[in-house]
Amino acid sequence: MAKFALQRIALSIPTLLAVFTLIFIIVRVIPGDPATAALGDYASQEAVEALRERMGLNEPIYVQYFDFIGGLLRGDLGRSLITSEPVIDQIRFALPHTVELAVAAILIGLVLGIPVGIVTAIYRNTFIDYVGRVLSLAGLSFPAFYLGILLLYFFSVRWGLFPTLGAGDFSDPVKNLHHLALPAISLGLIETAYIGRMTRSVMLNVLNDDFVRTARAKGLPEWAVLVRHAFRAALIPIVSLAGIFAISLIGSSVLTEVVFSRPGLGRMMVGSIRQRDYITVQSIMVVYAVIIVFINLLTDLIYGLVDPRVRY
Repeated sequence: MAKFALQRIALSIPTLLAVFTLIFIIVRVIPGDPATAALGDYASQEAVEALRERMGLNEPIYVQYFDFIGGLLRGDLGRSLITSEPVIDQIRFALPHTVELAVAAILIGLVLGIPVGIVTAIYRNTFIDYVGRVLSLAGLSFPAFYLGILLLYFFSVRWGLFPTLGAGDFSDPVKNLHHLALPAISLGLIETAYIGRMTRSVMLNVLNDDFVRTARAKGLPEWAVLVRHAFRAALIPIVSLAGIFAISLIGSSVLTEVVFSRPGLGRMMVGSIRQRDYITVQSIMVVYAVIIVFINLLTDLIYGLVDPRVRY
């Protein structure tokens, strides 16, 4: 397993380098001059040239690239064009809120979706199955931000059970969870629908396999057949789906953050784009890239734990 993990980590390094290079190119080939975009069309030429000098845009492209990579290796993401503060400080504040929201939503999706998928597969074409399929279809049909608005209206505005806006302080776990509950539920219920349908589909295929019939023929208890044999064989596609949705949640949580007025990378990205803060947008893209590569790496490692054949 250690060799497998080291191989996957080694493969992640050139992947990150390729993504960083792509980000560098995309930011610089988009139409328009970043300095002019940041200052506006009516800025003086002297001001534009001064900002270009400050941003290093007057340097040859290869010099800009090596400065960019060197800054990343040093942990220097540059300074915001709007506040002149180090971008890394803003990201340190916003990133934990985005990560905790995504992790909480994924946990809700797994804890609720997997049992729902297993139960509906066991009781296929019964009333329980029909109810589970209808609820999962409803979950797939609701956008997360719309579900968030409904939860906010009923549980915060009308009944006053949860805070309306903002995020809690990490120094107070109870208050933090109180603020996190509704945003995590609004995203987690959508994930529950996806994971539940995937689990049901995979379990239906696995339950018809020969090794499951053999396990039952040996007289094993039904729970052992389902958990030790059928569910374990179904874990690979479930892990794949969970990894995909973990990646999508990091990016798509922006609407939920806006609805609940939570700080986070998504909301920070939207604000930076509106303010034409070229440095901050580039830095957030880099952080997103690191998170996505890390999630893919973690998914690969879980593959190796779930199915030893993957390691070979």
